[in-house]
Amino acid sequence: MQRFLFICTANRLRSPTAEQVFSQYPDIEASSAGLAHDAVDPLTPEHFEGVDIIFVMEKAHRNKLSKHFKTHIGNARVVCLDIPDDYDYMQPELISLLETRVSPHIR
Repeated sequence: MQRFLFICTANRLRSPTAEQVFSQYPDIEASSAGLAHDAVDPLTPEHFEGVDIIFVMEKAHRNKLSKHFKTHIGNARVVCLDIPDDYDYMQPELISLLETRVSPHIR
């Protein structure tokens, strides 16, 4: 079982889409959170428990993650997907982009 954590800013569009898509994959447990204080599910230290790979949508997310949660990342890899905030929740183009960029990291 691989555990993925998807992070964006508000946890409203990109990361919840990724969580929904990859939760359907066998042997993957997916969760999501947002870096903003007013995110739907704001990132907390508990989100990192048992996570194998942390996927951030933008380089700015990686920087903020390193700055505020460095001690909680542990052995998890951090992968930047370079997906801008240009998509709606479950938009087919977003799903396709997520599958293309995340698939190489699936065991």
